[in-house]
Amino acid sequence: MGKIRSFVLVTIALIMSRESWALENVNCLREQERLRAQVHQLETRVKQQQAMIAQLMHEKEVQFLDKGPEDNFIDLGGKRQYADCSEIYNDGFKQSGFYKIKPLQSQASFSVYCDMSDGGGWTVIQRRSDGSENFSRGWNDYENGFGNFVRSNGEYWLGNKNLNLLTMQGDYTLKIDLTDFEKNSRFAQYKHFKVGEKKSFYELNIGEYSGTAGDSLSGTFHPEVQWWASHQRMKFSTWDRDNDNYNGNCAEEEQSGWWFNRCHSANLNGVYYQGPYTAETDNGVVWYTWHGWWYSLKSVVMKIRPNDFIPNII
Repeated sequence: MGKIRSFVLVTIALIMSRESWALENVNCLREQERLRAQVHQLETRVKQQQAMIAQLMHEKEVQFLDKGPEDNFIDLGGKRQYADCSEIYNDGFKQSGFYKIKPLQSQASFSVYCDMSDGGGWTVIQRRSDGSENFSRGWNDYENGFGNFVRSNGEYWLGNKNLNLLTMQGDYTLKIDLTDFEKNSRFAQYKHFKVGEKKSFYELNIGEYSGTAGDSLSGTFHPEVQWWASHQRMKFSTWDRDNDNYNGNCAEEEQSGWWFNRCHSANLNGVYYQGPYTAETDNGVVWYTWHGWWYSLKSVVMKIRPNDFIPNII
């Protein structure tokens, strides 16, 4: 009888031990699952934070991303605040270079290249020179500005917010200097250049044309194409903010931000090819009335100055 009782007790002990082991095993598996879930959650958070940091860095890639030593800027000694480069020129500073300006309605000053040649006082708002800068960018970059604000021939876009602040404070002339790969140069000039405010999607307004490159911005080169080729009163478009009149997305196809219509007869922010090119679309640095759609220009400078500018020669 004692043996039977001992056997039963041992059996019960083994069963309980087994059940305890099984329970511990289940708990262990649950704990592993919980830890895996925590690790996965942490990895997800890290990835989200990395993506957020990358996005913030991308959006903040504005004027001073490429900032070098302060001596790249011409120090005016805090003499006064200037609304544009024409005021700097007429205050006696005749050297071309980077200066700080503060348009009348601007909350902060910003760096801009002042072209003191060609009669002086020009505020450069865009430059293409060597293809070193990526102009296939989204709305935030084009709104805030991007590029190299250190090198005198660095590529940049001053930013639609700044273009609005500059052109709303007076009546400006836009001059566009163009150069091809055969060392030829032309220019196009427009009076009454204005870039609208944000709620108008930075609408483009231009007036009377003069120059040697032809009128590609207003599309007057042929009346039958003006309805789709003109950039007059077009809203600004980027690949992520489609404001054109085309069924598709011009900015996405042309890989740039611009005042597209259906799509363009001028696109100075296009892909930097070297002269004649072939591509799925005419997405080069194009000024149609000079070299057509399938020639990408070597250099472009877009610059503005008040219509009534009178240079101070003293």
